[in-house]
Amino acid sequence: MSEPIICFGQQPCGFFPKRFLWAKIVTARRLQHEIGGEIVFFFHDSDHDPRETATVLRERRTGCEQSFNFHFANKIQKEFSPLSAKQIRLDWQGKVARQLPNYVAPDLVEHFKAVAATNAADFCREMYARMGLLDGIRLERSSDPEFRQRAASIDDFFVDVTWEGEIVRARYREGKLLLHKGADRFIELPPQAFSVAQISPTRDTRLRWMQSVIHCTHYVAGAGERQYLNEADAPGVTFVQREEISDSNNAYIGES
Repeated sequence: MSEPIICFGQQPCGFFPKRFLWAKIVTARRLQHEIGGEIVFFFHDSDHDPRETATVLRERRTGCEQSFNFHFANKIQKEFSPLSAKQIRLDWQGKVARQLPNYVAPDLVEHFKAVAATNAADFCREMYARMGLLDGIRLERSSDPEFRQRAASIDDFFVDVTWEGEIVRARYREGKLLLHKGADRFIELPPQAFSVAQISPTRDTRLRWMQSVIHCTHYVAGAGERQYLNEADAPGVTFVQREEISDSNNAYIGES
């Protein structure tokens, strides 16, 4: 029999990761200790929602919470570009670094200052690696053209296309490329040719698309995921609930 492949998936979720991601990692490592095998992190950096990278920290002296997020190059990137293409404003890192000593330990401040990434997804990935969270874990990115070319065909998807000089993630529906403006409002883009290397999944097709490449035997899921995942899209996979954790949407900064 082949070795187990233990997978969990998550968008980049803050420059210090949300505590629920840390709980997924802890669960995957515990499972690996029990059954062996490899851990794979499906890093869904094709997502475009800027709310995903909000980072909630507590002020060390008062305990008051503060939400930080990247400052992106322009409004189009903020609203519509995938996280792998959202460029960070040059002055953002220095401004946040000057505030961080009020919220986190000195070693995390130094890690933050040392990151050289210029887009949101790379910045998050490098911070997670510097914190030791990715040690011994294989990372697969949904933005990777090679991953996309290996993935199964899906009928519900987004496409990375160019609009107003920027890379945007447009929903493909009934032959149209659409940018969602909220509620029932959309921007319809001019038709463009595209290839599978530009396609990423929707929420409903993500599991099947991911699994067609990773072929995991076990999947660590959060409570929210279990509500919408169609487990029939991954036959034979054992779904494992991530461990419970308090303040799950706050940032993980090295404390359990």
